[in-house]
Amino acid sequence: MCYLCRDYELTLISYMKKFILDLTVTENLQINEQYVLLKLTSSQTLPDMQPGQFAEIRVDGSPTTFLRRPISINYVDKTHNEVWFLIRLAGDGTRKLAAIRPNEILNVILPLGNSFSMPRHSSEKILLIGGGVGIAPMVFLGKELLEKGFKPAFLLGARSQRDLLQRELCETLGEVYTTTEDASHGEKGYVVHHSILHKTRFDRIYTCGPKPMMVAVAAYAKSKNIPCEVSLENKMACGIGACLCCVENTTEGHVCVCKEGPVFNINNLLWQI
Repeated sequence: MCYLCRDYELTLISYMKKFILDLTVTENLQINEQYVLLKLTSSQTLPDMQPGQFAEIRVDGSPTTFLRRPISINYVDKTHNEVWFLIRLAGDGTRKLAAIRPNEILNVILPLGNSFSMPRHSSEKILLIGGGVGIAPMVFLGKELLEKGFKPAFLLGARSQRDLLQRELCETLGEVYTTTEDASHGEKGYVVHHSILHKTRFDRIYTCGPKPMMVAVAAYAKSKNIPCEVSLENKMACGIGACLCCVENTTEGHVCVCKEGPVFNINNLLWQI
């Protein structure tokens, strides 16, 4: 990175009270050929992070990758001063990140974006719906909800059993229901087809995953008059609202998902639902 760009980036992030940190890789866990879990730490206490926020990770040593990669914050382990990132291998940048080894350094900007709102009453029945790598922010949210006295339930959807990510971790946080398109685990079909949605009346829903899944979840929530928040995964480049790559049309006009989101109430989105 050129010094001018670096100085500009530092100025912007400093103004926004974010942090540019050199973090050390403690673990790189290969989940399968499509996903890895990176655990990072710092010699100093990590800054406060909230469920729904994300980080921009610099990719070094890749001649085809010029921009940072936006990755949801998957988990914060305060005991070990670690932050986790669940990464899907989609291109040269993420594949380079997947190859990093323990004790190597990653330059990370965090925390970016807004966060999920917290329920008001501990008696509320809360459902967290994650599809594919969209389970990442759901895990962090589930952890925070449990620590605040709530009892979240998870509904995970994937193409097959091998794509159901962090199911065992979710089971330590709450009840877990699953759907797979090939019926290899849980009920066959998509998350909105799961029988739990017909058996239980939930008071609040949070979701992240492929857009068609989130649109379907939002439609269900709206039809049942259930408050619902979604974490959008629009393509992002800068992460600070400067490049306009991630614009979403909302009831407030066109906004940058990386700055005004990535978390939105479904009532503020102009989806055809």
